Amino acid sequence: MKLGILQGSFSKTTEDNIIKMSHAIRKAAQEGAQIVLMPELFANHYFPQTEQMENFALARSKNENFFLKFFQKLAGELQVVLPVSFFERDRTSYFNSVVVFDANGKDLGTYRKAHIPDGPWYEEKYYFTPGDTGFRCYNTLYGNIGVGICWDQWFPECARAMSLMGASLLLYPSAIGSEPQSSITTDTSAMWRRVMVGHAVSNSVYVGASNRVGREREIDFYGTSFIADYQGEIIADAGSNDDCVITADLNFTDQREFQADMGFFRDRRPDLYSSLLSR
Repeated sequence: MKLGILQGSFSKTTEDNIIKMSHAIRKAAQEGAQIVLMPELFANHYFPQTEQMENFALARSKNENFFLKFFQKLAGELQVVLPVSFFERDRTSYFNSVVVFDANGKDLGTYRKAHIPDGPWYEEKYYFTPGDTGFRCYNTLYGNIGVGICWDQWFPECARAMSLMGASLLLYPSAIGSEPQSSITTDTSAMWRRVMVGHAVSNSVYVGASNRVGREREIDFYGTSFIADYQGEIIADAGSNDDCVITADLNFTDQREFQADMGFFRDRRPDLYSSLLSR
């Protein structure tokens, strides 16, 4: 199976961003990609930098969202699996969500972001309700995948849960860059990559992350999208500056054999992990 990761900069115009991503998806498919990942909330600029009530108008219910229908059709046409990030409205609640379309266009269901950050220029708690779907594993035509969203990628529990459900590949659409008001560091790109590579190693699974590049208001998005194999080796690297498509071949048979041989799941002691359920 070949995985494609898209990295890009985005405008304030949804239609332009959809066209840009559709061209990139087609390019990835031409290169043989069968699962293609786009960045988080690619339909607009990263609006949660500030708390502005008019931004709630960007949300749509899943059934009313025109670009979800577009990408569902594109998935079937190109026979690629597409996890699609969107700002979801469900009655009086708002979620940061991903819907996964299988390679035949089938809707495999929605995941709502579980971990919601809150800090200068990342004001997501103002907009998003913590997700209520739980973590998920999607049985696609090309293999089992789990999808977290950005801040989820920092939490080992999220990666472990999806791996326990049978995911051989963990995907993380992201929108992350500089933190201009942080007193600790303004560049978390190395940490960002290390924590996900750790998920690959500790779960013996492939990991792919897709990020933005370019400057939007106060944030310089640092790209560095990548694909890591189940031993933690970086097998495709997008760098920090450019719009690009990266791809890598994945072998889920080898991954499952290696995972069984390492024994991480055999030797787990869930009877001792009750503290994980406590604050």
